[in-house]
Amino acid sequence: MQKYMKSTSDRAYDILQTERINPLDAIFTPQSVAVIGASEKAGSVGRTLLWNLISHPFGGTVFPINPQRHSVLGIKAYSTIFDVPEQIDLAVIATPAATVPKIISDCVDAGIKGAIIISAGFKEAGVKGIALEQEILQQAHRGKIRIIGPNCLGLMSPRTGLNATFASTMARPGNVGFISQSGALCTAILDWSFKENVGFSAFVSIGSMLDIGWGDLIYYLGDDPHTKSIVIYMESIGDARSFLSAAREVALTKPIIVIKAGRTAAAAKAAASHTGALAGSDAVLDAAFRRCGVLRVNSISDLFDMAEVLAKQPRPQGSRLTILTNAGGPGVLATDTLIESGGELAPISEELITDLNQVLPPQWSHSNPIDILGDADPQRYTQALEIAAKNPHSDGLLVILTPQSMTDPTQTAQQLKPYSQISNKPILASWMGGADVAAGEQILNHQGIPTYPYPDTAARVFSYMWRYSYNLKGIYETPILPNLSCDSTADNCTIVENIIQTARQAKRTILTEFESKQILAAYGIPVVASCIADNAEKAVECAASFGYPVVLKLYSQTITHKTDVGGVQLNLQDAEAVKNAYWTIETSVREKAGAEHFLGVTVQPMVKTDGYELIVGSSLDPQFGPVLLFGAGGQLVEVFQDSAIALPPLNTTLARRMMEHTKIYKALQGVRGRNSIDMSALEQLLVVFSQLVVEQKWIKEIDINPLLAIPPTPANPGGLIALDARIVLHSPDVQESQLPKLAICPYPTQYVGDWKLKNGTPITIRPIRPEDEPLMVQFHQTLSEESVYFRYFHLMKLSHRITHERLTRICFIDYDREMALVAESQNLETGTQEIIAVGRLSKLHGNNAAEFAMLVSDRFQCQGLGTELLHRLLEIAKNEQICCIYADILADNSGMQRVCKKLGFKIAPTTDAIVLRAEITADFI
Repeated sequence: MQKYMKSTSDRAYDILQTERINPLDAIFTPQSVAVIGASEKAGSVGRTLLWNLISHPFGGTVFPINPQRHSVLGIKAYSTIFDVPEQIDLAVIATPAATVPKIISDCVDAGIKGAIIISAGFKEAGVKGIALEQEILQQAHRGKIRIIGPNCLGLMSPRTGLNATFASTMARPGNVGFISQSGALCTAILDWSFKENVGFSAFVSIGSMLDIGWGDLIYYLGDDPHTKSIVIYMESIGDARSFLSAAREVALTKPIIVIKAGRTAAAAKAAASHTGALAGSDAVLDAAFRRCGVLRVNSISDLFDMAEVLAKQPRPQGSRLTILTNAGGPGVLATDTLIESGGELAPISEELITDLNQVLPPQWSHSNPIDILGDADPQRYTQALEIAAKNPHSDGLLVILTPQSMTDPTQTAQQLKPYSQISNKPILASWMGGADVAAGEQILNHQGIPTYPYPDTAARVFSYMWRYSYNLKGIYETPILPNLSCDSTADNCTIVENIIQTARQAKRTILTEFESKQILAAYGIPVVASCIADNAEKAVECAASFGYPVVLKLYSQTITHKTDVGGVQLNLQDAEAVKNAYWTIETSVREKAGAEHFLGVTVQPMVKTDGYELIVGSSLDPQFGPVLLFGAGGQLVEVFQDSAIALPPLNTTLARRMMEHTKIYKALQGVRGRNSIDMSALEQLLVVFSQLVVEQKWIKEIDINPLLAIPPTPANPGGLIALDARIVLHSPDVQESQLPKLAICPYPTQYVGDWKLKNGTPITIRPIRPEDEPLMVQFHQTLSEESVYFRYFHLMKLSHRITHERLTRICFIDYDREMALVAESQNLETGTQEIIAVGRLSKLHGNNAAEFAMLVSDRFQCQGLGTELLHRLLEIAKNEQICCIYADILADNSGMQRVCKKLGFKIAPTTDAIVLRAEITADFI
């Protein structure tokens, strides 16, 4: 029996190009539009909307809705939506806010699939507006209508001619998809775009995102063949998980560039009042953008500069730029901007200098920037550029020209045309001089070499480019599977659960340091040994058991910052010092906090802190839920503020990226004669810590500060030890349903289970992991040509199937959007684990259906494995409330057809004679 099929979601190999209907098509490509609130009143929104729709033919019909008039702008008007003689695809609503819920109700009853609510006066207006929004949602949920807005400018689709906005002009057609939360900014961008000759595939004012949000539009534009890049003006992120899920998938194929308002506290407050949404932490948002491969810029010009350059030039592999200039000053300006924005000058080797000496005057700079002097002619430019381009230590090139008496800007540009595409290296140009260099700029731009009037702008664009490339590499890199010490069946996890439940039953929100360290130890995070003492004599006993010197710390169920109340005594050398320290802590706490806060002390060995003090922690963000923090720790952590933020869960690659964003990262690798700490061990600790945060949902805040990091020793091979820990729980009155959710769906352990093949071989069926890439390479090596043909509908070379870029997308999935189950077995000959089958369930963009695919290794066919995998995928679909599941199967693949029929699928022919469609609805799952 052959259990192979083609998945239409695998777009790169979808040879049939199965046509999909997206619910947003009713909004972007309607055949009929009703303007509810159409008006004759000069200057009104209703009149402008109708005029824009009829002035720009889009291939459809427009119906004005106005109960007070027989016609509007010479077009027959209708009293209600029900009077329109044709089926309406899109309703554009421009009536007072209070009337909108009833209008949406009518649209649902009329079977309309899309609506744009232009009207304001909703969430941004306060409690009454929020209530109106809820009414609208209640009505919308009765049908399948999708809504853009409210409080928006509308939508343009310049390629089709649709202009459903009240803007004064129509955008030029192009390949940039633009989405904005600010309608006013849309009009400003529109004016700017004409001057800069920027065209759009879509131009969307999203408003306050009552229904359609960032994720919906990113998916839609990601699937749109006419959109080459997506640029966004954002004030609030809304559904964080939806945005991250969509952005991560689409960013792999199309650049997503965002300008986010609200970096400062004052701006965040203004943005919140504008959109009626929480702003959240700007640093957390930066971390979220990095996680999903989105590029964040700081100005509108940068927004479109990046859209242009990423469409024309390859992404740099690193941050090293070579600057070629005919004037020293502009080269220095470019260098300053490059360094300030995180880039660096490419080093120039002696060999390269020798080569440049052959073509340049003796007075050239002999360093980077390469100053080829003011009398440089076109030939000197091209000769120097050709040599510089071969530098293996350079990741990009910037050519600067200033018009001087011997300079020929036009001819120099002409000579640079052959260098417009240098393998894996972008080339940028700054032709300074305005009208004098305009012809040269035009030549370069036409050839695909982006030009900038000032060199500092070009340098900043390069820095953005390598940062974008760096973010994407974080998605592509294959992590190492960590050794997680705590799982759902381990005794250690029972200890954690008991500690947390005991505290909650006692209505405590703060765990003691001792309890906090017990939880860390349960996850395999090294902690310093501790002993609780409720009197001075007991403290002396504990100290004697450890050996001197020791540390005494306050033991309290209510105080977390012990140093604030004099609750720490260090380096105690004998019993007398321990007794005195005990009494000192007790007295200080009684005076500064109250006797009820003193329960005794914990005694710990004095650990030499001649390594690095780090902090690892987690807290809540109002939009993204739990977030992680890593950086320089100790008592002055707030002063130094050297930290990085990331979203859980982490893998080893993401943990390393998090560390790289701190200054202390370089020190940890060894500086000034110091040995490096075990960076791999620190990566593993961060991954385990993130797993703790993911699994222990009752924890609100957690800090390890300090986490001591020293070079490995025989006594401490990892070189890491938690010296202090603090855990805060959610309030006892918080219900489980109210707990904040993770912004990124964690590894779904609930779908891990054991099973046996028909021959009795035990296997594990589990969701795929990013770390599975090496096992997937081995899996593809076991497949026959027939297996490959049944799966992809054509033969595909092994070398193609196992490319890193392809397997990354297969292994590093978003569990919110798709699920891939692998069957894993132990190879009896080698004793190693191997993947023997894969089943995948992928949600379709824009609707509640999904498609599945399956592939079983030839050696393990006819063992019931395909049936079991598909059965488990159906159970997952049921849990996810998916309404319909299907797959296309080759007519020759009778084995897969039998499996589908056994599980309740209906098999039907398609328009292609060699392909059948297997489909099942939720009622039969």
